[in-house]
Amino acid sequence: MRLVFIESPYEGDVERNIAYARACIMDSLSKGEAPIASHLLYTQPGMLRDEVLNERRLGIAAGLEWATVAEATIVYTDLGISRGMEYGIDHADQCGRPVEYRTITPWCRERTSKAGGGVDTA
Repeated sequence: MRLVFIESPYEGDVERNIAYARACIMDSLSKGEAPIASHLLYTQPGMLRDEVLNERRLGIAAGLEWATVAEATIVYTDLGISRGMEYGIDHADQCGRPVEYRTITPWCRERTSKAGGGVDTA
């Protein structure tokens, strides 16, 4: 299995973004990859709080350390690219790690049709 580092939004609509990140992980697993999404791992209850700047920075730094062992960074773009994702993309570029962009648009269509609204890109 190819080790990959997942980039998807976290900040903003956190509930939606967590559901999206889980779908991204499932998409990656379905492609025979071994994904990690550090923003899901480190922000679980009782761990780091994304809204506390020092804790957010610590989580990003820890995630980027794990990314150094990945064979690629996979950026899921259906919900746009957040500041945190930009850090991950820049880090991959600096390390010479390939960056691949993906969408799982059917997931977004299904979620927004249930909610009756559009998809944010902020």
